[in-house]
Amino acid sequence: MILLNKRDIQQIFTMHNAVEANKKAFRIYSEGRSIVPLRVNIKAPDYDGQTLFMPGYVQELDSLGVKVVSVFPRNQEKGKPSVPATMVLIDGASGEVCCILDGTYLTQLRTGAAAGAATDLLARPDAQIGALIGTGGQASTQLEAMLTVRNLKEVRIFSRNFEHARSFSEQMRQRLVNFGTLLRPVETSEEAVTGADIITAVTTSCQPVFQGQLIKAGAHINGVGSYLPTMQELDEVILQKAAKIFFDSQEAVLAEAGDFIIPLENGTISSDKFTGEIGQAISGQLSGRETAEEITLFKTVGMAVLDIVTAHEIYQKALNQGIGLNFKFEEE
Repeated sequence: MILLNKRDIQQIFTMHNAVEANKKAFRIYSEGRSIVPLRVNIKAPDYDGQTLFMPGYVQELDSLGVKVVSVFPRNQEKGKPSVPATMVLIDGASGEVCCILDGTYLTQLRTGAAAGAATDLLARPDAQIGALIGTGGQASTQLEAMLTVRNLKEVRIFSRNFEHARSFSEQMRQRLVNFGTLLRPVETSEEAVTGADIITAVTTSCQPVFQGQLIKAGAHINGVGSYLPTMQELDEVILQKAAKIFFDSQEAVLAEAGDFIIPLENGTISSDKFTGEIGQAISGQLSGRETAEEITLFKTVGMAVLDIVTAHEIYQKALNQGIGLNFKFEEE
């Protein structure tokens, strides 16, 4: 068994690697060649937290796994990650645990790469301006993925707390300097999204974080943050204006994300607006963007197949390069 921490993963696995792994995972899932039960969510109400258990199996990789991921917003006050996680990868041929990975970074990496894969497929090739709404624990990889798949001149960064947007932008300027993109903190979400070609929302808001009527023709939007029926970071106008709406898992989104549950219950949208799953577009079963003027939308709530495929590819690279700590329990 190999133990891999964040530094180990960063040493051997790039965001480009993660985007390609996520494309493979989406394709496998939409082709029905994985077993991915809906995740189990156990709440810790005394701490406004919850822990999710995300199991899955990918037969073509002979890999099983389960990620244990928690969402505890108050952790930020303690200087701890608000989304701590651990990934356990299991050899599908023997049932033995073969790798334990830093699931916090794996979650950040594959969540950014999920939106990156959709952006690569759906955003206009000539996209110039990005907008990032939210500066929490998932934001850095969302920004990196956006810059990895499109050569953007500027990304506008918004947080409800402008100081958070400013400090995040400064940190990212240093970390992502090689992209040469202007990272500009802004004081309103309207300023962030007006004229933007790519918009990623990664918040836990229960109210829409920007106005759909401000979205320009040809824009691509990623809805990343909402994962509970009460959360709704995307307003209903966005859903109505979108020409194409793709999901990571349609079943999971419609079971978990208030972005869609609420307007469906209100009758402001209907299911005939939904195009399908992004994996179907990757495999060619569905068309992605067809015109420069279409507004496209991708909604993700995350699913175990993304973790398993990404963790499997990280594990294979670690084996090949001799990275990580070898560990085994003492034999009797």
